[in-house]
Amino acid sequence: MLARFGRFNVLGAAIALAALSSALAAAPVDVGGIVYPDPLPLGGETLRLNGAGVRYKAVFKVYAAGLYLPARASSADEALAQPGPKRIAITMLRDIDANELGKLFTRGVEENSTRAEFGQLVPGLLRMGQIFADQKQLKAGDAFHVDWIPGTGAQVVVRGTPQGEPIREPAFFTALLRIWLGPVPADARLKEALLGKAP
Repeated sequence: MLARFGRFNVLGAAIALAALSSALAAAPVDVGGIVYPDPLPLGGETLRLNGAGVRYKAVFKVYAAGLYLPARASSADEALAQPGPKRIAITMLRDIDANELGKLFTRGVEENSTRAEFGQLVPGLLRMGQIFADQKQLKAGDAFHVDWIPGTGAQVVVRGTPQGEPIREPAFFTALLRIWLGPVPADARLKEALLGKAP
């Protein structure tokens, strides 16, 4: 009888521990006052918050960013090569000219692509640049994200509203992620944070 009770006790403890681990793993993450949920449903899968951090320019906070992937990745190559849906989510921490932000993203793609790759990306970059130009200004607290969903494309969503048709080329979303994860990242500390390496 005692042996049976012991087995039930161990089983109950294991179940409780698993539930606690799951709850801890699913805890939202606060970065710069911006809360990133974890996990996140997208494209019929459950994504995990791989990492989140703040983009600085000099000493000023510009935006918070979070990277969602199907599975944890600790290197840029691993993150970029993962199949399945992905999301880069950004929330502004200061007011900024949206057109200027679009130009910075284009420059970030150019700095992390070969000339041949960049030439193939121009149509998608023009689309994205126009999306941001149409916004005029992004204020502190405004959020946008870009989702990659296989078979659908890269969908830009600003302030909760999808912006036109998805950009269908897989190379476009990969190039977009290289703004933050490439060899010339927008912010080296943010790259480390998105790869889950922040202190």
